[in-house]
Amino acid sequence: MTTHTIVDIRKLEPCYDPSLYLPEDWEGNAVDILCVEACPAVDRLWVVLHEGWIDDRTLRLFAVWCAREALKLVDDPDPRSVNACNVAERYANREASKEELAAAWAAAWDAAGAAAGAAARAAARAAARDAAWDAASTAAWDAARAAARDAAWTAAWDAARDAAGDAQANHLIEMLKKVQP
Repeated sequence: MTTHTIVDIRKLEPCYDPSLYLPEDWEGNAVDILCVEACPAVDRLWVVLHEGWIDDRTLRLFAVWCAREALKLVDDPDPRSVNACNVAERYANREASKEELAAAWAAAWDAAGAAAGAAARAAARAAARDAAWDAASTAAWDAARAAARDAAWTAAWDAARDAAGDAQANHLIEMLKKVQP
């Protein structure tokens, strides 16, 4: 694995100075960055998922793992999405051609478009319902309850995102340790 410095991280233009988490003389690789637990997982992943930090095969296999984790959240995932994961994994292992990968990607893109259209329609209906409910609620108590509900939802979302980021970082560490010389 390639060794990097804090200067290399700064060149990526993160939204804050990496010296918040690393000493100025820091040198390390992707695993070293992923193990900086004081830094949020999403930020650690943001650094190492840049070009030059991890080899292409490992990146592709990590992307496949992430996609499969997301598909676990769907009751009945579209077979085109599942197939795209399978083909991408085979491609990373040099068992599928670029043409097979492109065809699987196109089919998965069509599946995502269909799902996004359905999700957008459902989200629009939910937003309209919520707006009507909020407009109909004039009492301070209702407004406070709605604000508390929104805050709880946001906190739950943030916690879920953080947990997912930690799981992703941990899985990527395991993958990298397997390929590290």
